Amino acid sequence: MVVGDIATGTEVLVIGGGPGGYVAAIRAGQLGLDVTLVEKDAYGGTCLNTGCIPSKALVHATDVAHEARGAEHMGVYADPAVDLQGMVDWKDGVVDQLTSGVEKLCKANGVNLVPGRAEFVSDDTVRVAHGGEGQGSESIEFEHAIVATGSRPIQLPGFEFDDDRILDSSGLLSLTELPDSLLVVGGGYIGMELSTVLAKLGCEVTVVEMLDDILPGYEDDVTRVVRERAEELGIQFHFGEAAQQWEDTGTDAFVTTEDEDGETHEYTAEKVLVAVGRQPVTDTVGLDAIGLETAEDGTIETDDQARSSVENVFAVGDVAGEPMLAHKAYKEGHVAAEVIAGEPAALDYQAVPAAVFTDPEIGTVGMTEADAADAGFDPVVGEMPLRASGRALTLDESDGFVRIIADAETEFVLGAQIVAPEASELIAEVGLAIEMGAQLEDIAATIHTHPTLSEAVAEAAANARGEATHTLNR
Repeated sequence: MVVGDIATGTEVLVIGGGPGGYVAAIRAGQLGLDVTLVEKDAYGGTCLNTGCIPSKALVHATDVAHEARGAEHMGVYADPAVDLQGMVDWKDGVVDQLTSGVEKLCKANGVNLVPGRAEFVSDDTVRVAHGGEGQGSESIEFEHAIVATGSRPIQLPGFEFDDDRILDSSGLLSLTELPDSLLVVGGGYIGMELSTVLAKLGCEVTVVEMLDDILPGYEDDVTRVVRERAEELGIQFHFGEAAQQWEDTGTDAFVTTEDEDGETHEYTAEKVLVAVGRQPVTDTVGLDAIGLETAEDGTIETDDQARSSVENVFAVGDVAGEPMLAHKAYKEGHVAAEVIAGEPAALDYQAVPAAVFTDPEIGTVGMTEADAADAGFDPVVGEMPLRASGRALTLDESDGFVRIIADAETEFVLGAQIVAPEASELIAEVGLAIEMGAQLEDIAATIHTHPTLSEAVAEAAANARGEATHTLNR
């Protein structure tokens, strides 16, 4: 302990107030534990403040303007004016409401909130440095600790974020003036979501990706629908190129890329978004002091109870590795708190859904057909194209499909891929089916409201059984 420190103690110390951390703290408080949550920036973490929530707010706002502007074929004529500052102000209001709600929920569940940055100094003590001149520090002794420090954007060498020309996703979401042109380095989910937002606002967008397609990890027919829609919006793609260097011309960024043959390519844009992935923040909490080593990628390895190799230290959320998803962090936070409280809790990752909020959305859960075959199943696949969905046609959204994978012998549902409006919502039904051990017949025989997009889920399940009535059976 440093002389002059204030010393306190707690049963459960949570480091980081993002989705994994604040859920762990709240759940631990509900279970009657004495809980202290240390957060150095803002409650809600990246997700609520600079990631999931603000980006989806802008996705929706731009969709409103884009759909109104392009509805002439339905007999609707409009040319909405977009006030980007007003849009950002609305987005910030949504963020403020949610982050203040997190703080209130923590306090209502007895969580002691401590602002500052925590660093381990021993296996039962952290030192918390408080922000601001003269704020000092304090030591907190703990019985159990939960590391939930999240992740940060990966910086490319030579492309350091400066909030002027070179932006990360947070910087882009805070723009109050629309750039004339944007170069996006990286065609993953962050790059594609934000490319779509700016293209719909009228910005000239170019995406450079070192791989041979957008959204690595998704199947070709899934990415094709999204890529073709993006091209209709005017987004230009250049694959097989890696960003090498850039210069500021005074009005634009002049970017040079290199392909696998060593040839260089040049691009000019007012702004550059670097979206090449995220890395865990595990280098700021003094893990060496407790003898906890990270994996090569910086993540903390954990077991099915979210426990690290140090008996009384847990890790949840992005620091615990892929998939870096808020809802995965929620579950890990729940489990960590319950294990500490002596509850029989454990993690099960077989039905973790994922969503990409592009146009159209992508929702996936469980196994693909290839995954199922590799796992030793004999997969059967059912599909329902949106062009055969009455509700999709009335929404003027007929691009996409619902695909369900099951085991041919038992008909147990193994996974699904959905490319459709509201795919992020539709995928939950299949996730529940996998979690419950449901079979194709359970989904197909469930009466779905008509006309809805969810009917396509039932039809895909029926299609896998050769019983679809609104599309040709495979």
